Amino acid sequence: MSVAEKRAGWYFAERSVLGLAAVVAAGLGFGTLLLLVRYSWTPMLRLDQHLDDRLNALIAPHPAAVAVFKGISAAGGRGWLVPLVVLVVVLLLIRRRPRLAFYLAVTGLGAVLLDPSLKALVGRVRPVVADPIAVGGGNSFPSGHTLSATVVYGALTLVFLSLARGKWRWWLVGAAALLVFAIGVSRLALGVHFLSDVIGGWLLGLAWISVTAYAFRVWRREAGQPAAPLAEGLEPEAAADLAPAPDETAILPHPWAKGAEILVGWVFTFGVLYFVGYAVTRWSPPFDDAFPRWLQTFRTPALDDVSWLWSKAGDTHAILAVSLIFCPIALAVWRQWRPVLFIVLAMFGELTLFLVTAAATGRPRPQAEHLDGTLPTSSFPSGHIAATMCLWTAIALICIGRIERWWRWLFLVPVVVMPVGVAVSRMYRGMHHPTDVLGALLLTVCWLSVLWWTVRPNAEALGAHADLEHPDRRPERPARPGGDGAPARVPRPRGVAGAGRLRPAADRDAG
Repeated sequence: MSVAEKRAGWYFAERSVLGLAAVVAAGLGFGTLLLLVRYSWTPMLRLDQHLDDRLNALIAPHPAAVAVFKGISAAGGRGWLVPLVVLVVVLLLIRRRPRLAFYLAVTGLGAVLLDPSLKALVGRVRPVVADPIAVGGGNSFPSGHTLSATVVYGALTLVFLSLARGKWRWWLVGAAALLVFAIGVSRLALGVHFLSDVIGGWLLGLAWISVTAYAFRVWRREAGQPAAPLAEGLEPEAAADLAPAPDETAILPHPWAKGAEILVGWVFTFGVLYFVGYAVTRWSPPFDDAFPRWLQTFRTPALDDVSWLWSKAGDTHAILAVSLIFCPIALAVWRQWRPVLFIVLAMFGELTLFLVTAAATGRPRPQAEHLDGTLPTSSFPSGHIAATMCLWTAIALICIGRIERWWRWLFLVPVVVMPVGVAVSRMYRGMHHPTDVLGALLLTVCWLSVLWWTVRPNAEALGAHADLEHPDRRPERPARPGGDGAPARVPRPRGVAGAGRLRPAADRDAG
């Protein structure tokens, strides 16, 4: 055995022993803490209550501090972590990394099962403070937010660690650790957990991540994959597949010139909207108020509920949620930032144009009962309808321009259905005139036209067929002889998960 092989063996043994020691320490620490909580060790209980009382007296009088801690705490809640894990699992499957997807799903599912099981076993009640500023459901030990955050952010760090190089790996690990620490502190500051609950969440989460990471490494060895230091990530060879856009040379060519063109287009769009908005505000046509009042005559409790749901489909939360789902999937499928940039600019421009135009025109709402109460913005143009039109039209432009299969035309359905549903619901609820809908349509047409000719979201579409594998990493397939002795042609894979076939190179534009 050579000196290098001996050193590698000692290095592997040393790392294995240290990893085992970390797992044992975390497990023993959690077990000890569990026993102390279960049997109500008095010194620990006194420290827990004293710390919660002091933090409550310090933070409760300051609403800004309460809002900050609630925001940090939300990053550890299931309402955020479950969709995050599901989305990343889908992205890993699109990038053909099923082992990493399976690891992340199993690790996250373990946290979901461990939290309620241990809480039911221990049965510890929540803290009682003088000035409650937040409410936590269920029992107290261990902290579910802290446990879930430790597991999910720790697992995500291990999955994507291979993307970082050198010192950036430690920055990534440090950022994840800081976020997990901040979430634990926020649960203390909000008075919904004791210190021992938070420490228990950290220890249990660390132990569970260590166990699943070790099981993953064993799985790799059994599959014939080489063992690599954990500091390089769970699958170091997956770095090229995990890279967001490995082949894209420039997100936007000539960015300063393009930025100037976009700015000019924004000003032009605002001018059109202001002219129309000023006109309908000063000389409102008779049907503008009559139509919402006519819709008001059809109101029933059931239709009120339906209109509320349609109205919510165009509010900020729904639009942001759809954008946050579509953009990562588009990036995973097409390995380019330009479609994402198109969506981001479309929605940012829509928001700024709506706010500036609404403030400049100052148009009052219709003379009808407003089911949504008094809103801070004026009536022209409709922000809900404009956001809905911009988002679904932008998505359709990208998908229809990059996919050649027949089902690409299905993306036109939400372009029509979603704005119509939102528009009728907003007028039914007495919040907008028909000309406000016209303003939203003008905003969408003008602004998306500007972005289409400047950003050109489909200009760098990859090849004639979608293939989610990196072209430089596609394995060479042995060709079978054809009937005339010539090698048979091997068809290229068509991709999965909606990648479809892309437009031929002749339709592409270099931007």
